[in-house]
Amino acid sequence: MLNPNEVKTVLETALLANQSPLSISALRRIFDEEIGADTLRRLLDELRAEWSERGVELVNLATGWRFQTRPSFQKYLERLNPEKPPRYSRAVLETLAIIAYRQPVSRGDIEDIRGVTVSPSIIRTLEQRGWIDIVGYREVPGRPALYATTKDFLNDLGLRTLLELPPLEEIARTLDLNASLIEEEATTGAPDDASVEITSAASPEQA
Repeated sequence: MLNPNEVKTVLETALLANQSPLSISALRRIFDEEIGADTLRRLLDELRAEWSERGVELVNLATGWRFQTRPSFQKYLERLNPEKPPRYSRAVLETLAIIAYRQPVSRGDIEDIRGVTVSPSIIRTLEQRGWIDIVGYREVPGRPALYATTKDFLNDLGLRTLLELPPLEEIARTLDLNASLIEEEATTGAPDDASVEITSAASPEQA
């Protein structure tokens, strides 16, 4: 029978060795003996506290627990890997913001809010990035697809649930958007040629 410190060491090793978040159920499968979910959460909280003064932090995300570098250290790591993050057009980011805050929404809903046609390439870009997915179909003629954000979207933002999304105004400032674009009464869209860099939370391979 492992003692609590040994269990924490196993958890730490498993989390550092995996790039993707690990759920409580996945972590429980590591051990031969039965360890309760509440016990694991308590030990993970202790482990998170032990790493609180380091450049790497243990975070609880939508799909599980993961070690990642703290944002304040990103600028140093970027010097080792100077590859630029993807740049997304204003249209892509506006569409993502609308889906995140109004989900589930159809392309028609997005077009009503932005006031311009949503190009299939915009939806495809967000789907390929793994940030949105089809979650159903509206029961109207044509049965348009309904889009919502994914758990990968939450993971990349360092969030556990949609309830942790920052206020819309903050997202608008971050993405350099006009918050009025998300309101129903908006009638015009912003130029689609502007682009903005957006980076995800520090990945575990940087830890």
